[in-house]
Amino acid sequence: MVWKKHDYEDIPGTYVFDGKTAHTSYNINKMLFTFNKEECRDEFESDPVAYCDKFGVTGDFKECVVQKDFLRMLRLGCNIYFMAKMAIPRGTSVQDAGAAFQGITTKEFQDKLQQRADGLIEKLEKSGGYWNG
Repeated sequence: MVWKKHDYEDIPGTYVFDGKTAHTSYNINKMLFTFNKEECRDEFESDPVAYCDKFGVTGDFKECVVQKDFLRMLRLGCNIYFMAKMAIPRGTSVQDAGAAFQGITTKEFQDKLQQRADGLIEKLEKSGGYWNG
């Protein structure tokens, strides 16, 4: 299949989920979607490698799943919402994942969140209760 290059592909630090990445990451996203069901999460937990094999998840995709390398999964085209189905039930918080996506520690990520929150009440009061920032 031939894919047209888009301007958004060159935005630093941005991992776009589009037709091209959806196509190449279909098997892993199909597998991650199954984590909507508890029995599938349990089956994965008992043998992650076999569960990847069951869905045809191979190569780099399989390696990053087994290593729980969420940033790499995102870069390879995993749907972030499906990926959360793998991460959160295994003790990876949204803040842990956010830190991993940025290549920093969870503490550094939490500090960044706190810095953005400083003065938020005042910003909300000045803007009539809504702030986009």
